Amino acid sequence: MDEFATCCGDFYASDAVRLLLGDSFHPGGEALTRELLEMAAAGPGLTLLDVGGGLGTSAALAAREFGCAVSVVDCAAANVERCRERLNGAGLADRAEVHLADVHTLPFSDAAFDIVLCECVFSTFTEKPAAAAELLRVLRGGGRLALSDMTLEAAALPPELETLLARVACLADAPSERALGALLEGAGFVVVESRDSSWALTEMTQRIRRRLLALRVAGQLGAIDTGGFDLDEGKRLADRALELIDAGDVGYASLVATPGAPS
Repeated sequence: MDEFATCCGDFYASDAVRLLLGDSFHPGGEALTRELLEMAAAGPGLTLLDVGGGLGTSAALAAREFGCAVSVVDCAAANVERCRERLNGAGLADRAEVHLADVHTLPFSDAAFDIVLCECVFSTFTEKPAAAAELLRVLRGGGRLALSDMTLEAAALPPELETLLARVACLADAPSERALGALLEGAGFVVVESRDSSWALTEMTQRIRRRLLALRVAGQLGAIDTGGFDLDEGKRLADRALELIDAGDVGYASLVATPGAPS
């Protein structure tokens, strides 16, 4: 796991992020997770891997509402512990397991899962082709990759956004929607459905912007761990991100892909 992946994982495990984002670390929250799982035809008896599962909100939903047997991986030890506590506390211990792992070396056998869920983390992977190949490896034939993520349609990110915080926010390394599809196809996937979910990104960015001022004050008072990040920069990033979303330069896509030819 490289320095950025470790830094990113630590940031998403910080108290600051929990206040900014709540229990779901991705645009659209449970509503968009539910839509994505429906797109992937999740259901009782199916095995599901949640990659970068954070606090386990999506995993709990998949187990509770869709009846899936769920495995979660996350690169932050703090998230793994919190996720395990959430799933156990929800009475889902018999249908869920949690692992500390890097997406590039998943601790599972080939063709272990019917569905791989990957919400707003693919853009943070530094070796995207290798990560896509690993997701394909653990997915059975006829299985589905259910992925939602940032897309960057502009030719290049504005210089003021080429920062570590922009990378953590999934902006700096986000591909275009076409490039994302091509990258997955290069790994052996076929994209069978894609939807524009940019509404969720706008909603989330507006909410984060509203909360940043209160979080900044709490950090100054020493009342919360801000993860070592500049919250003033965070507000500037949110303001600029809203401009880019409105212009269509930044978006959010939800898609389902299958190994090989569509089934």
